[in-house]
Amino acid sequence: MTSRKVILRALAGETLPTAPIWMMRQAGRYLPEYRATRAQAGDFLSLCYNSELAAEVTLQPIRRYGFDAAILFADILLLPQALGADLWFVTGEGPRLSTVTTQEDFAKLKPADDIHAHLAPIYKTVKILSEELPEATTLIGFAGSPWTVATYMIAGQGTADQGPAHRLKAENPAVFDSLIDLITEGTIHYLSAQIEAGAEVVKLFDSWAGSLKGEDFMKYSIEPMRRITAALKAKFPDVP
Repeated sequence: MTSRKVILRALAGETLPTAPIWMMRQAGRYLPEYRATRAQAGDFLSLCYNSELAAEVTLQPIRRYGFDAAILFADILLLPQALGADLWFVTGEGPRLSTVTTQEDFAKLKPADDIHAHLAPIYKTVKILSEELPEATTLIGFAGSPWTVATYMIAGQGTADQGPAHRLKAENPAVFDSLIDLITEGTIHYLSAQIEAGAEVVKLFDSWAGSLKGEDFMKYSIEPMRRITAALKAKFPDVP
């Protein structure tokens, strides 16, 4: 019953005697059971796309610590992969993607609504979790913000200053704006499907928003997220 779920109560504006707790890196290498499951999966992306194992690692910290919410085990770069970017992880270094820096690169990407076959295992993970989480535990789904996801798609990896994205924004705004729009629409479809599968709250992570200044912050961080929020609220008015 959602009335028992303290995060939903807090998000509805209720003042609680104790703040509800969840952690961004809730499932991960600090847990020996996670390390064992990761080894069973073989690699990070295989773990993300194995619905049963992804659900298992999402549940592990709930079993151990009883947090008030579970956050879906996935990665913000699964959406660019669903849009047609190549994605792989380099051990000890992190993600690598094929880059989008020209109109020709952008033209190779898929339409925003053509992501669901690729992301079906993620939706299955959400469905499993909605059935297996304790009754009092809220399920959080998530995606990366358009700006943050775009920085990875443009540079092909994480960078210290998001310089490649800033350069493309200045030198080829048509391609940059098109990419932001595509990610924004794709994110609406992605989070909508997570909600339909059972996510009770959805979050946007804008990890690299700090490098945007002035009007660029409003235009490329805030406004795309407002578009996403408005679209989701129109479809799912009761989902925080």
